[in-house]
Amino acid sequence: MSNRGIPAGAVVRGTDKGYDDPVKPALKPGSERPVEKIDKQYPYMRPRDAATLILVRQKGKVPEVLLGCRDAKHAFMPNRYVFPGGRVDLADARVPVATPLDRFVDERLQRAASAQRARALAVAAVRETFEETGLMLAKPLNGGAPAKDYGEHWHGFLDKGLAPALDCLDLIARAVTPPGRPRRFNARFFMARAEDATGDIRHSSELGDVRWVRLDEARELPLPTITGLILGEIGRLVKEPPDRKKQRKIPLFTTVHRKHLMLEE
Repeated sequence: MSNRGIPAGAVVRGTDKGYDDPVKPALKPGSERPVEKIDKQYPYMRPRDAATLILVRQKGKVPEVLLGCRDAKHAFMPNRYVFPGGRVDLADARVPVATPLDRFVDERLQRAASAQRARALAVAAVRETFEETGLMLAKPLNGGAPAKDYGEHWHGFLDKGLAPALDCLDLIARAVTPPGRPRRFNARFFMARAEDATGDIRHSSELGDVRWVRLDEARELPLPTITGLILGEIGRLVKEPPDRKKQRKIPLFTTVHRKHLMLEE
């Protein structure tokens, strides 16, 4: 894979980013996980709720994921390729939706969030993806475009009579940024099929070089450690699709007593 489009200054790290590896065993629940080293320790910050949306499409027999590069000026993960996403806004709890969350996804979210917060997290994933990439995980809203203006973030989305299609989302993981980072998030990772999204891909002030990347080549990009770990989980789910009609546990990447662990919840 060529490194076309990788911004100058991007830090290319090693290839061990949590994928299945014939030499190193895969992470098991309760085991310690790799954590990206940082040069400076920051004061303790309480993690803020955030949501990420992983769009996956099949190109022949090879799955691809949508990734973009964070700007060099960002304090958190500059010059790294990530999935679209960001923190939850207060308004996300009030935005109308076209379809509700799948009940099993809703239950998984509510293991660590209220019912209202669970819905807001899902809406945030859809909103952030639209803001950063131009793609809409949407379906027609019953009654057409709402009379209320929900902010510029939704212009070109809600005003077209479309609203978030939350039933297309699957919750596949949660990760809490370790202490000592310049930003900390309690992030939920959602996955959805690319064919359920509409719109044209565009860059934004948050993400540049937004593009589809083969799953088996994504490790060659400069990635945060957690993104590599999530890519490994995506690969597993693509090979062994879960039964959406049954509840399941998901990985939780967190820090317990100064140990960085992968657990299940």
